Amino acid sequence: MRDITHKQITLRTAKAIGAIFCTAETIELIKTDALPKGNLFDVAKAAGFIGAKLTPQLLPHCHPVQIDGMDMSFEFLDKDTHAEYFDDSVFDRSGIVVMGNAKSIGRTGIEMEMLTAVSVACLEIYDMLKPVDKQLEIGHIKLLQKRGGKSDRERFFATPPVCAVLVCSDSTANGTREDQSGKLIIDMLAQVNATVTDYQVVPDDIDQIQQQIKLWVARDVHFIFTTGGTGLGPRDNTVTAVKAILEREAEGIAEAMRGYGQQRTPLAMMSRGIAGTIAQTLIVTLPGSTNGVKESLEAILPGVFHARKMILGEGH
Repeated sequence: MRDITHKQITLRTAKAIGAIFCTAETIELIKTDALPKGNLFDVAKAAGFIGAKLTPQLLPHCHPVQIDGMDMSFEFLDKDTHAEYFDDSVFDRSGIVVMGNAKSIGRTGIEMEMLTAVSVACLEIYDMLKPVDKQLEIGHIKLLQKRGGKSDRERFFATPPVCAVLVCSDSTANGTREDQSGKLIIDMLAQVNATVTDYQVVPDDIDQIQQQIKLWVARDVHFIFTTGGTGLGPRDNTVTAVKAILEREAEGIAEAMRGYGQQRTPLAMMSRGIAGTIAQTLIVTLPGSTNGVKESLEAILPGVFHARKMILGEGH
């Protein structure tokens, strides 16, 4: 199964639809509650719920997810009601529309559970109607909407964010150590369509760190990501340097990074990393290790880019 430990735990939603076609006579039997197997839709709803819960047992690569809320509805096919979901040719026939939606708070989406629920509900209706109708047909099962995770990425920024990366390290600055964490930041920003316009390496020196950050702020770089100097060592000066020039702190960003990291290693609690704004620029201080950088960015990307809209006074 695919590794999803790097994914953020978020609210995930999905909505799916399907149809089962039958004769007009069968529709009348349903409306008059005259089916030989009894009530149709209550049983179909229960079958859909069971199908959703058993999806990981049916589909080998599906991760088990917690279903925090789910509902299914059944309506007779009607052009005025369902025109947005089907093309006109569908309405030459009679049938039942099955629709479901679900919510889950987790690391992976719930769309497969919802598609399975609709499919199983349709199959249950087929089984209930087969004694009275030989023209049954299931079709048009599709996902209408999914939200959460990567599906929501586009709402965090309309244009690619402009970023700069600052490596704060004595050893990297003097050439005795090759930078890896700064390059990883650049790679991960590229994966979420951010634009990195500058990359610099400075020693663990408060004045030089502040000078470079102020230069980028003056150029209206949207986001500055630093790496190194967030620990408890005698030369870990980045946090001290940045904190002294911040105009407003964004404690929630640092909390999100530490909380995410703490789920993976107890050493995350040693990070003094902070985040905040100067003018219209957001600065985020990341650890110096590649693992620390990776986990910290996994915790905040791409959602952190929404800060630009807020900084500009455009609200949420």
